[in-house]
Amino acid sequence: MNKIIKRVLSAIEKKGFEAYLVGGYVRELLLGRISYDIDICTNATPKELVSIFPMALAKSLGGIDFKIKEYHFEIMTYREEIKYENRRPSEYNYINNLVLDLQRRDFTINAICMSSKGDIIDLVNGVNDLTNGKLVMIGDAGAKLKEDSLRILRAVRFASTLNFSLDNTLTKEIKNNYKEIKTLSNTRVKEEFDKILLSDYVKKGLGLLKDLKILDLLNITYEEIVPVKSLEGMYAQLDFKYNFPFTKPEKNNIKALKEIIKSNDITKLTIYNYGLYLSIVAGEILGFSKKNINKMFKELPIHDKKDINVKPLDIVKALDINYSKKISVIMGELETLILDGTIKNKKSDIIKYLINNKARWV
Repeated sequence: MNKIIKRVLSAIEKKGFEAYLVGGYVRELLLGRISYDIDICTNATPKELVSIFPMALAKSLGGIDFKIKEYHFEIMTYREEIKYENRRPSEYNYINNLVLDLQRRDFTINAICMSSKGDIIDLVNGVNDLTNGKLVMIGDAGAKLKEDSLRILRAVRFASTLNFSLDNTLTKEIKNNYKEIKTLSNTRVKEEFDKILLSDYVKKGLGLLKDLKILDLLNITYEEIVPVKSLEGMYAQLDFKYNFPFTKPEKNNIKALKEIIKSNDITKLTIYNYGLYLSIVAGEILGFSKKNINKMFKELPIHDKKDINVKPLDIVKALDINYSKKISVIMGELETLILDGTIKNKKSDIIKYLINNKARWV
């Protein structure tokens, strides 16, 4: 356990309270992974926690939030949730009972605790499920999914990030309740989809979403997926009508990537028109070498229309014409001719070409 984490736990214990690591940090530690998101549960109330950590911010459901170096701490008071509204507990009580606090959580692998001494406290059989690669809901799976339908997507996300399987009861209840996903905001849906698409076992995750009819529910289809580290590249391989809340640049990039993928080729013209980044992402999906794409980029005579070594005034003088929309047409033609190697991007060569072909434009 890191000294910073131990120091935070000890600060709570020195005031006479219980404090345990719980959730993702413990899960990742037992899997041999590193996490900087630290969840701590305690019987100290939010008011008492603020007195121990005055630099902290208050959390909406009771508890505090702060950062120390690279670690992000969330410390929550033990609580019992009585009623849910819109995925959030609308009624809850602070309690002095770790066992009851763990019962409100989602999956057993997320309810394994660790003391400041490094001892594991496993009250829900989470270690066994972690060892067996099983995702099991704590308590009544159907009721838990109805309380918060985001847990359906979280189940698939954990299965695809950890390469775990869903236990039979959880699978059955997801099939009974999957339509509840429609109650989620598109922002929350996208957050989980992002994590699934960038997971090490994305094909497994998408396969689960398909088997559980979630893709049909959201009007998402795909034929084949090539895992890439670009999120835009992953979405470009999906056909979807679901209204994911993309930014305008994301929408434009996904649209462009779809166009390149559909062309099934990466040429110098592709790189010029779409840029190096999108060409590399699409190239990875299509099986083109990044090295070759970079080589083609470097060999381009121009990378933008502004690189052409004549200006509108040069064209006006060379052809003895007035400024008009025709200048833009001529610049477009010069751009194509330079890219395909018909003329070199030298001012003297371009002017000579313009004069020799004056009849085309005058």
